[in-house]
Amino acid sequence: MTLPEAVLWDMDGTLVDTEPYWIECEFAIAERWGGTWSDAHAHAVLGGALTESTAYMSEHMGIDRTPEQILEELLDRVVAMVQREIPWRPGARDLLAGLRAQGVPCALVTASWRRFVEPVLAALPPDSFDVVVCGDEVTRGKPHPEPYLRAAELVGVPPERAVAIEDSPTGTTAAEAAGCQVLVVPSQVEVPAGPRRVEHPTLVGVGPGDLVDLLSPLRA
Repeated sequence: MTLPEAVLWDMDGTLVDTEPYWIECEFAIAERWGGTWSDAHAHAVLGGALTESTAYMSEHMGIDRTPEQILEELLDRVVAMVQREIPWRPGARDLLAGLRAQGVPCALVTASWRRFVEPVLAALPPDSFDVVVCGDEVTRGKPHPEPYLRAAELVGVPPERAVAIEDSPTGTTAAEAAGCQVLVVPSQVEVPAGPRRVEHPTLVGVGPGDLVDLLSPLRA
């Protein structure tokens, strides 16, 4: 069985089905402060750097709150939700466990901030990830390639030899720009085709060796 040299995982929408949590909390903030929000706006910030997303919210919600105030309230709300229940994406934990059993280095590469990530990590077996790169630990978040470049460097695998798993256009753009091969498993929005990406509907039944097979069209 041929295995990937490293797998770099997105979190929201890929490992955990928390994108609906973020969207619900965005609408709640807009309502609380007398503003408006829409699915189109929510999808526009999906998967992006939180500082940029909350700046967008401050501009488009029509509320008297700074981006920093929105960010803190948003994090408070989504952390409380994930502490109550973590909605895992189908097949994700099985694939992660299979990769770890085969000794494949894994990194979590997320736009979410560390205090939101910690409850998810705590619910997984210890050492599920060799590396965790959070949105508040990089200078430039997704769609910039920095998070994926950092993760690849930390796991010691050139990005062009690593597989990234993503669900959003923003995250896919970041991984592709870093040079990764990207397995796209969409959740909330469609992801356009691209030169270093292959789409698959689900991670259910996908094993470590299947990742290489699924991405074989990129090497054709």
